[in-house]
Amino acid sequence: MVRFLVSPRSGVQSTPVLAVAAIITLTVVYLFRFDGHITPLVSATFSFRAPTTPNLNLESINATARYFVEYPVGPPYKKVFGELGERTKVLRSWIEALEAKDGAGNLRIAGAERRFLDDAVERVAVSLFPYLRWPPGNAQTPTPLADLRRRFQSAGARGEKTATGYTSRNAGIVIPVGRSTVRLACHLVASLTHVHRTTLPIQIAYAGDEGLSREDRDTIVKAAAVGDNGHLEFLDVLTVFRDGPLKLIEGGWAIKPFAALGSRFEEVVLLDADVVLLQPPEKLLQQRAYRETGALLFHDRLLWKDRFPERDLWYHETFRHPSGEMQKSLVWNEKYAEEGDSGVVVLDKGRLDVLTGLLHTSWQNTYDVRNAWTYRITYGDKETWWIGLEAAGAAYSFSRHYGGVVGWQMPADEVGADDENAGRTHVCSSAIAHVDEADGLLWFNGGLEMLWHHDRLGTGKMGEPAGFEVPTHWMIDQQWLKREKRKDMSCMVGTGAQELSGHEREVLERSIKAAKDVDGRLYST
Repeated sequence: MVRFLVSPRSGVQSTPVLAVAAIITLTVVYLFRFDGHITPLVSATFSFRAPTTPNLNLESINATARYFVEYPVGPPYKKVFGELGERTKVLRSWIEALEAKDGAGNLRIAGAERRFLDDAVERVAVSLFPYLRWPPGNAQTPTPLADLRRRFQSAGARGEKTATGYTSRNAGIVIPVGRSTVRLACHLVASLTHVHRTTLPIQIAYAGDEGLSREDRDTIVKAAAVGDNGHLEFLDVLTVFRDGPLKLIEGGWAIKPFAALGSRFEEVVLLDADVVLLQPPEKLLQQRAYRETGALLFHDRLLWKDRFPERDLWYHETFRHPSGEMQKSLVWNEKYAEEGDSGVVVLDKGRLDVLTGLLHTSWQNTYDVRNAWTYRITYGDKETWWIGLEAAGAAYSFSRHYGGVVGWQMPADEVGADDENAGRTHVCSSAIAHVDEADGLLWFNGGLEMLWHHDRLGTGKMGEPAGFEVPTHWMIDQQWLKREKRKDMSCMVGTGAQELSGHEREVLERSIKAAKDVDGRLYST
């Protein structure tokens, strides 16, 4: 018999409840595989004829749904990440049943049975993810999850059609922006529109007028300077999700998964405002790992090994049966500090497993959960992306390499290298570099302007902005020499430092020119 962890009530530690084990087994694993007589469903809520769909046990589904609703997961949140993932898998199996078709292309479930299962899905969805409840503008809707899915399933027809086909398949760029990142966002938008000349629509996501004022939004429009062709648009996330359980205005990183979830785009290229692209954003949608799984993530740097034992223990307690992707992780296997760099996340919400994983990721970033556990045990939203996908049993892929560096090659004696590293190549900066599937430089974080004082002495001290400067070298898969503070400049040491190609330098030079033009037009006094 399968043992499934369910929480008796909010605030009570999860315990094995064998009474629902058979129910879960039926609904998750064998929903359409059992042969046998199905008895009519009779409950306080539903009562109708015996199911006409073979092997659909409505009574089991109703009992499971009732249990999930009456005994929701709750604090201590540390203990329920995995259980919420298991319940999410059950929810997904019901949606898959609703969407299953027979050999003639007709839906297998129809009529009263369909209405019953639709209702069960919605009741359970809001019990697992309360932030779905009472959406602004349609607070009384009985189908908040279905409504959310319709936002991107039907939005493609409204997108700008181009020869690339990306917008016709409803793909787009989402950039969460707040008051403190307006200038960076202007630089990124200018680079996307004037340098990379992307054909993907760009959506600026924000948390109400308090999060991004009308004046700031107008500033970003001017930076894009793309006219009125619908290429740039705005998404107030608080028009999709009520802010009560989220508190996104004060949440910083927390807006990111809700921006991805609430976007009208089915395929989302989520970019932090300080991302610098060396290749067009369309390349992200072309990566094999993304096309195979529908979720492409990037690794952080391999730093601070064995420094966070509580975090390592929690990972292993939460995921007793890690996926193949997780089993390749050096954070999982060798206890490095941080797995994900969430500056770029690429998701296909049209894949149900990815969507349900995103629902879990968003839950991790709700106000109560992030303050009680998520942002205490990890750094911001960084790890919530793979945790949500892993917990929900979704397919996902990380880039093959852990984060590298793009910066400047510096003499060992100027960076204070010890004897062991004195004869090795050092490439230093505060930016993390990422490569594509062909190991070509793809993107880095930190913005175009070198906000860290670069005095060619390798001190790594924070100072006045040194202006725009094109880095000269990059390196991956070597050893990190990291200062104690997260924001200090770091060096990667080893062999194989590569100079930026002429094309890469040209892209950065043109991006810097576009950024300077934006500054001159919008910020000159």
